[in-house]
Amino acid sequence: MTATTNRVAVVGGGIAGLAAAWELVGRLPALDVTVYEAAPQIGGKLRVAELAGHAVDVGAEALLIRRPEGRRLIESLGLDDDLVAPLTLSAGIRARGSNHAIPRRTLMGIPGDLDALAAAGILSAAGLSRVAAEARLPPLAPLSADVAVGRLVRERMGDELAERVVEPLLGGVYAGDPDRLSLVATAPALYHQLRSGGSSLVAAAARLTDAGGSPPAEVFASLRGGLGTLAPALASRLPDVRTGTTVREIVRTEAGFRLTIGSTAQAQAVDVDAVVIATPAAKAARLLRGVARSAATELDRIDTASVAIVSLAYRDAEPPAGSGLLIGSGQGFTVKAITVTSHKWPGAEPGLTLLRASIGRVGDTSSLQRDDDELVRLAAREVGALLGVSSTPIDHLVTRWGGGLPQYDVGHGDRVARIRTGVEGVPGLAMAGASYEGIGVPACIASGTAAADRVIDFLARGGPAVDG
Repeated sequence: MTATTNRVAVVGGGIAGLAAAWELVGRLPALDVTVYEAAPQIGGKLRVAELAGHAVDVGAEALLIRRPEGRRLIESLGLDDDLVAPLTLSAGIRARGSNHAIPRRTLMGIPGDLDALAAAGILSAAGLSRVAAEARLPPLAPLSADVAVGRLVRERMGDELAERVVEPLLGGVYAGDPDRLSLVATAPALYHQLRSGGSSLVAAAARLTDAGGSPPAEVFASLRGGLGTLAPALASRLPDVRTGTTVREIVRTEAGFRLTIGSTAQAQAVDVDAVVIATPAAKAARLLRGVARSAATELDRIDTASVAIVSLAYRDAEPPAGSGLLIGSGQGFTVKAITVTSHKWPGAEPGLTLLRASIGRVGDTSSLQRDDDELVRLAAREVGALLGVSSTPIDHLVTRWGGGLPQYDVGHGDRVARIRTGVEGVPGLAMAGASYEGIGVPACIASGTAAADRVIDFLARGGPAVDG
């Protein structure tokens, strides 16, 4: 470094912001990097809590291990020995009043094997006939623009498949509406298969899925003690992470940026050379209004879904085998997904069942207005009906994620491109997080790394010289 030490602020202490800070200090150790997190704890939607004396994830609980970013970060922290694989991934779907296995060779609910779909028993005879008839439709014309996953499936394969299979699967991941969710953003591999046209959805899904059926367990991983332990492990190796510290405003200065930090009564000004904004879209929009207005306008248009995770512990309960259950919005239940944690991950205590029920979908303004006690009673009642668990929970937790899941509606990719263009006009500014190119943990890590790359490039070219 030169005699002048460059200062970089990372706004947001979720996994994207922490990954950006880790990349910055790892590549340029002389940088003065500070992470500011408004919440009292770091990690964003990576969080571990105690349930019946056991550590459980109450946010993200699985890592897509086939993407390299997560494993690479875990290995760089020396945590690779703590990686654990799931015991099972055999989740089910609720349909027609009973639980069914998710058909093998299914891509976001689109079947690549019609025999497997029929064997699952999810669709009626008429619904199966409608799906099979897709092969007799004219081949898909080349896709020149983004489309909604649900609408495409309805047009080609009928409402039953869209509502009984596609909606529960996409709802479980995004808490979203398939008739709004972008094919480009949620199933990019399928979109690229269809861009040239001349295919059917079944044929495209068949090409993209394994002949063996459901993905093997090694596709996903967690950490011993919970995936949420990744964030504090990472933060503990960073030089300056400040929780309970709100960044209220960012403005440009001749030398870089000025951040207004803290309460309105005791606000402080901090001058930095570069900034990474790694917050949810709404907060990012507020911070960008005085710096990159066009990007702020686009961020304001990203919708979000709020969810609550109700974690329950039971003694001597016997839920069905498998990792959990997905429930579509038309099945008469408020719970949209159940994960049987003690079935899915190793280390379960004999006789103790730990599970989590997810409540909340985009546009649902009533479910989460219940207080915590009401949510626990509702979740326990519906878990009983869905999994046949008749005993009373011995412990519970309610974790609310207000606006926690960004919605990748049709055109999301174009919106992100416009945001990037707006930010590129502000040297020294970078963005990261789940609002852009993926909500999974590896995607967020990748976005943090890319933001760090942009800052390092700025400091090397336009900012004060760096020679790490």
